[in-house]
Amino acid sequence: MPELPEVEGVVRSLGPAATGRTVRDVTISDTIIRSKAESKEAILKNISPEEFTDRMRGMTILNVTRRSKYIYFHLEKDGVPSLLVSHLGMSGAWFAVGSLDEVTEGKFRRHIHVVFGMEDGGLLVFADIRRFGELRLIGGESDHPPLLAMAPEPFDEEAEGHFLEMSASRKYRDKPIKETIMDGHVISGCGNIYATEALFRMGIHPGRKTNRISMERRAKLFRVIVEILGEAVEAGGSSISDYRNINGEAGSMQDRLQMYGKKHCPSCGSETKRRTIGGRTSVYCPKCQH
Repeated sequence: MPELPEVEGVVRSLGPAATGRTVRDVTISDTIIRSKAESKEAILKNISPEEFTDRMRGMTILNVTRRSKYIYFHLEKDGVPSLLVSHLGMSGAWFAVGSLDEVTEGKFRRHIHVVFGMEDGGLLVFADIRRFGELRLIGGESDHPPLLAMAPEPFDEEAEGHFLEMSASRKYRDKPIKETIMDGHVISGCGNIYATEALFRMGIHPGRKTNRISMERRAKLFRVIVEILGEAVEAGGSSISDYRNINGEAGSMQDRLQMYGKKHCPSCGSETKRRTIGGRTSVYCPKCQH
């Protein structure tokens, strides 16, 4: 699942391609239409295809920003603001193209689900292979309370204090540290890839209980997470599995990963081990991480 750096990479490319443009019409895939008819919620959340199309028609995109792992399209129509919230799920991707023929990667071309036809003649396209992504059209963040519950952005001044306070709370202190740092209420945007890398860099076993790590070491861990997220942002994210930047472009952070997906430790050469923590596979070195 794309994490903060991957989503930031999409936003940095999508923003210039989308800002200032107005939606003329919307085309929604038969897959979504059938899903809605069966009372399922594939991609379009809490809205019918008809209402989504009607409300989006005539919307002007004022700006595109990121909040944690979400993409925010800031919209306006007839002087009324709206917010289109996009989550990439496991395999979502955005394309800014002149025609659908320009979506050249077959696995995305076969799974185009929402096409925004713009007044200037171009298209904004959302494709999603596994359909775990989402598009949620709301008035603002307060209309979807889970958005308000996210931790501060990790690069913000108050984020470290928030992390230390949350990690010491009853809810998290007895959890494995890997599970704690992957929780978006504790740190925004840190998932399996960068949690794995940060714990390896710190020499911390992913299964160690949070309260068995000193506050001083937790603070250092937080700063290492921020450092790694920053490195990944500059590298355009990690293009692993189905992740792509806008228009199918790939990032390069996967070439710098030290522990994620590795069979041997780059430091000591030991065979790595795997363990399921918080529902995700954790790779670690049994000798270097304690």
